[in-house]
Amino acid sequence: MNYLIAGLGNIGAEYALTRHNMGFMALDALAGASNAVFSVERYGSIAEFRLKNNIVTLLKPSTYMNLSGEAVRYWLKKLNIPLENLMVVVDDFALEFGTLRMRKRGSTGGHNGLESIDYCLATDNYARLRIGIGNGFLPGGQADFVLSELLLEEKRVLPQLLERTTAAIRQYILEGIDRAMTQCNAKSAQMPSPLQSPSKESDESHKVS
Repeated sequence: MNYLIAGLGNIGAEYALTRHNMGFMALDALAGASNAVFSVERYGSIAEFRLKNNIVTLLKPSTYMNLSGEAVRYWLKKLNIPLENLMVVVDDFALEFGTLRMRKRGSTGGHNGLESIDYCLATDNYARLRIGIGNGFLPGGQADFVLSELLLEEKRVLPQLLERTTAAIRQYILEGIDRAMTQCNAKSAQMPSPLQSPSKESDESHKVS
């Protein structure tokens, strides 16, 4: 079977270690663990590897977050991959840093990348893996927060977090969404967060370019 795993982020060195680029980081880790190498293609960077009898394509869109759906739609069609074999990996400030949540479908939570994908695919019926980045910001500060670089303490635990995202995605491909979702969410007792949030989770959406 063929799978498309799309990790969302913003291109450019200035965004490389920002919280909004957790999707890119997750795919870089998965590619490294799978001996896959990214190349620049239309609408993004692409890597491919085999996992048993499955061909897995990794996509890091080059469209910036707001237009991620254009890249996902293009590569789904080009590779003739069914929607049920798409997984999108994103950051989520509604989850504590280090928490993983896998879902078959769901709301965008105000995430511009997911909103773009929903619009371009005309559905929210695709799997997603959310990576918690915490909510260490005061009201109205979410845009600056998600586009800021990880703290030293967060960078220290990042390798373990990315190992967990790699394992979760591989299980999704090998065992299916139901088993992977159960295992991922059950094991996702969060890593101790290095942040002390100054406020409760903001009700505002994190709509960031």
